[in-house]
Amino acid sequence: MNFLRQFRAAPNLLTLLRLFIIPFLIITILDGRHMLAFALFVLAGFSDGLDGLAARITKQYTRLGLYLDPIADKLLLSTLFVVLTHMGQVPRYVTVLVFSRDLGILLIATLLFATGTLRDFRPSLLGKFNTLVQIFGLTVVLVELAWPSIDAVLLRVWLLKAIAWLAPISAAQYAWIVVRRISTPEPASK
Repeated sequence: MNFLRQFRAAPNLLTLLRLFIIPFLIITILDGRHMLAFALFVLAGFSDGLDGLAARITKQYTRLGLYLDPIADKLLLSTLFVVLTHMGQVPRYVTVLVFSRDLGILLIATLLFATGTLRDFRPSLLGKFNTLVQIFGLTVVLVELAWPSIDAVLLRVWLLKAIAWLAPISAAQYAWIVVRRISTPEPASK
């Protein structure tokens, strides 16, 4: 499938929708329209689940989607961490640890891909769990902003602490997986 046709694939259109939502989500948060911001966050999450389902149903797996989907996910989460840190809702150290992990993984993946050393760089189970905890943590923060009467301070604090621990641990696991894969010789083909 040529590059321009890949943009028109249904799963990729849903991913592009998620990217399109991000600036409006940030604007609504900064403008104090927290219920709308929460609705946009839910819509972005729904589009994330729907794009994977659409790819499976329509069998429209594209190279563009392979790269665009995780970029959209990370951009959404990372942007939210920065904005919510700016607003004093997420501690700086949490955002720094999340960004450091993501930047490290991005650099390693880019180097491995560029050198042809390792092409298969799928997320680990711990990495997926880390992302899930980030999503829950950000959801709780957005719920508290949208509905101030909901008191979830203890849950928010524990989720943010979990994110702060999981980020470097999952980064270390990625590094260990990469080192192990690179140092393991490939079996000779017959």
